[in-house]
Amino acid sequence: MADEITINLSPDQALVLSHWLDEVMGTREFDSVVNRDRAVWSPLHRISGTLEKTLPEIFAPDYSARLGTARTRLLREVGDVGEPAEDE
Repeated sequence: MADEITINLSPDQALVLSHWLDEVMGTREFDSVVNRDRAVWSPLHRISGTLEKTLPEIFAPDYSARLGTARTRLLREVGDVGEPAEDE
């Protein structure tokens, strides 16, 4: 068994995930879900910290524009996944 697991993300995925984790970690709603299994905090902090250390974009003056562009590309990639179903 390997000592560590590697997860590969595209730069867009990493940027959007990093931003999302920064936004939700520490909120009552998110924390209450994670606190149901407190062991999950360990990998969440590892992932969040790794993303922060490896993404120089988060400190760029045009961060918001880069994030928006990354979101647009990812939304095209996922198509309608997660969209509310239309009433028929």
